[in-house]
Amino acid sequence: MRRTLRYSISITCLLMVAGSVQSQQPSLYRVKRMSFNDPIFSEMSPVIIRDGIIFCSDRRFSAVKDRKSFEGRRVYNLYKAMRKDSTEYGKPVMIRGERSGLFNIGPLCFAPDGKSVWFTSEVETGRAAKKRGYKNHSGIFRAELNGDELVSLSAFPYNSTEYNIAQPSLSSDGKYLYFASDMPGGEGKSDIWVSELVDGQWSRPVNPGPGINSTGRESFPFIHPSGRLYFSSDRDGGYGKLDVYYTTLSDGVWADPVLLPEPLNSPENDFAIVAADDMQSGFFSSDRRINDDIYSFTSTIIRKSVCDTLIENNYCYELVEENAVKHDSIPFRYEWHFGDGSKGTGPSVIYCYPGPGTYMIRLDVVNLITGEILYNEKTFSLEITDIEQPYISAADTASAGRNIFFSAEKTNLPGWNIAEYYWNFGDETVAGGMKVSKSYLKPGTYNVQLIVRTEPGEAGIIREACICRNITIVPGEL
Repeated sequence: MRRTLRYSISITCLLMVAGSVQSQQPSLYRVKRMSFNDPIFSEMSPVIIRDGIIFCSDRRFSAVKDRKSFEGRRVYNLYKAMRKDSTEYGKPVMIRGERSGLFNIGPLCFAPDGKSVWFTSEVETGRAAKKRGYKNHSGIFRAELNGDELVSLSAFPYNSTEYNIAQPSLSSDGKYLYFASDMPGGEGKSDIWVSELVDGQWSRPVNPGPGINSTGRESFPFIHPSGRLYFSSDRDGGYGKLDVYYTTLSDGVWADPVLLPEPLNSPENDFAIVAADDMQSGFFSSDRRINDDIYSFTSTIIRKSVCDTLIENNYCYELVEENAVKHDSIPFRYEWHFGDGSKGTGPSVIYCYPGPGTYMIRLDVVNLITGEILYNEKTFSLEITDIEQPYISAADTASAGRNIFFSAEKTNLPGWNIAEYYWNFGDETVAGGMKVSKSYLKPGTYNVQLIVRTEPGEAGIIREACICRNITIVPGEL
């Protein structure tokens, strides 16, 4: 809306053009090896519980007592480690069950009630399992966790002695059970499958298809309460061996899996991730130090809860000769000199300047009856400055999958010695640098934040400012 004042100023919108160079990608995660990992044995498949975690380990039961399967392999059991403080955990305690010691127990997941658990173990436990050379297969079982003991075991109806079903993950509403299996009908060596609870019965497992599964090996699914599905895969295009990916279901279609970045993934096997409800922290397993160990991760992504909305710099002004407006019947011509070599005619004019600067404005008045010219009838100086703010230059709209270039070059913060430009693109990706490029995978409206910080000033004080603007991503090509 234009405001009319004496030589009034009215602001309209001008679009600034973005620059283009590749972004400097900050690390999105901090990872830490957990202190309860055993230096000799393996720990894997953590599950978050209140005030602690439960995980699988093939560690010795005691200094003098060890357990192995009938085939002579070490068996995995469940252990619980309770949190002592924000970073440290106590000594793990074993969770026992009727299968402890002779058969593997785990990985596991919890049902929504927090008491029922679903876990992996061998299908055959009778005489056949004790025969040398017998090839047992994994299945999924349900039990109740009573203190530190598993009781009341029952089997998943689709367990088989012909193939493996393992690594269960139950949706937060208890309706969908995701797991890994090499059952017939898959895409590769091992696939992610899902079964739905319908009228109290589990439906025949369904393979989500190539949207999730590949010709390689997919395993260790984790369905987050948000609906995001994490899993591990050794497909081509990763960092090496097993890597952690995630995907989401939209309109019945699973999106192309997204590979999580380093240091969460590495050239070694990285798998069995679990994330807290806010997805800002969690745990995963990795053999990057030879044995399988459990690591914690914390997101380093910065997103401000309060961030100013970008105001465009605009240089358009309305100039009004008030007397002419009041007495427009008088035969005069009003000639405006805008101070940059341009001119305009009329009792009121609108002019858009090319940019900031100081402009000397002059009004000459011509009497159309006598021809007399009154030079410099009015003069005044107009100083135009940019708004003091960080500035995001970018296109308003772009196609999914197409690069968008962002620039902070026109940031105007006088007296600031800016040390860092930090971009949060609103889709859990970030970048650093004055100029960055970015492509969005999915259509939608994304709120982009630019956070700038200074070098430490007097008394070590760091100044910070945040600005945001929306970017609309549309399907396909524009």
